[in-house]
Amino acid sequence: MTTNAPVNPKAVRWGVLGAADIAVKKVIPAMRGCDRSTVVAIASRDKQKADAAAKALGIPRAYGSYEELIADPDVEAIYNPLPNYLHVPWSVRAAAAGKHVLCEKPIALSATEARELRDARDRAGVLIGEAFMVRTHPQWLGVRDLIASGRIGDLRLVVGHFSYFRRDATDIRSRAEWGGGALMDIGCYPITLSRWLFNAEPLEVTGQLEHDPDMGIDRLGAALLRFPAGQASFTCAGQLSPHQRMQILGTKARIEVEIPFNAPPDRACRIYVDDGSQFAGASAEMIEFPAVDQYALQADRFSDAIRGVGTVPVSLDDAIANMSVIDAVFRSAKSRRWEKPE
Repeated sequence: MTTNAPVNPKAVRWGVLGAADIAVKKVIPAMRGCDRSTVVAIASRDKQKADAAAKALGIPRAYGSYEELIADPDVEAIYNPLPNYLHVPWSVRAAAAGKHVLCEKPIALSATEARELRDARDRAGVLIGEAFMVRTHPQWLGVRDLIASGRIGDLRLVVGHFSYFRRDATDIRSRAEWGGGALMDIGCYPITLSRWLFNAEPLEVTGQLEHDPDMGIDRLGAALLRFPAGQASFTCAGQLSPHQRMQILGTKARIEVEIPFNAPPDRACRIYVDDGSQFAGASAEMIEFPAVDQYALQADRFSDAIRGVGTVPVSLDDAIANMSVIDAVFRSAKSRRWEKPE
C-alpha cells in the first residue's frame, strides 16, 4: 500500500467516480503528488474494486455506489472518468449535490447533451470543466507564446495525427451507442488544440470516416476545419499503427510538437521551430521542456479555480464548442458536404 504525501489543509478534496484505467493509472497517481488537490474517496459499482483501488492508491474512503460518493459531505469536487455516455448524467447529479466537476473528454455525446451540463452548472453555481490535460502542459503554453510573439509569422495551418491500434469488442471504445470510436476518443484532441491555437471557432468543417464492419464504430477519420485566419486538418484512427504528431505552420516558420498528446511525466518534451532556411529541417531549433505531469497540473489548475484563483483550464463553454465541431464532422461524413458547427 502506498501513502499520500502530506496534505495541504487548503487542498481541494476530490472524489473519483469509477475505477477506470485513466483514473487509477494516470490521474489519481498524479494527484497524489499535488499540493492543491487530494483524493479522499473513490467509488465503483463493484465495492471490491473500489476497495482495491483505495488500498493501492492510499485513498481514505471507498464506496460501492456513485450516489454514496456524491453524497459524501467531505468531497468538494468530482473527477468523472466514466464511459462517455455516463459523463453528462453523473456530472449533472454531482453538480446538483453542490460538487464541482472535472469531466473526462469528450464531455458529452453531443453539443445538445453538453448544454444540459451548462444548465446544471448555472442552477448549482458550481464549476464544470473538461479534462483536456494537454492544454495545461508547458509545451503547449510555449507553442502559444511562440505564436503570440510572432516567431512563426501569421498562423495559417495546424496539422495533426493521433492513432493507436485496439480492436476489442469488450472495450467501451468499441460501443458506438456508448460514444465509442476514434473521433470521440482521440480526434477531439487536435480539434480542441486547433481551436485554442487559432483562438477562434471554425466557420465550417468537412470530414470522412471509415467504420469497423462488425462493431460499427469509426476507426479511421480525416477532417478539415476552416477558420477565419486559416485551416486545420487532422487524421485519427483506433485501428492503425500508434503515432502522434502536430505541426503548426505560419508565414515565417513552423513548429513541430514531438509528443503532443501523451506527454510522459518522466521525461522532457521537445518542440522544434524551423524557418525552413535549410533543407530537411536542418535549420530547426529544438526547445526542451522539463518533465512534468500534465494530469497533476490539470488538477491543481482546477483546484485553484475552485479556490477563486485563476480559471478552469478548459471551460464548459469551450467544451460545448468542441462538441459542436465533433457533431459537424459526424454530419459531414454522412452528408458529404461542408457543415457548420452549431
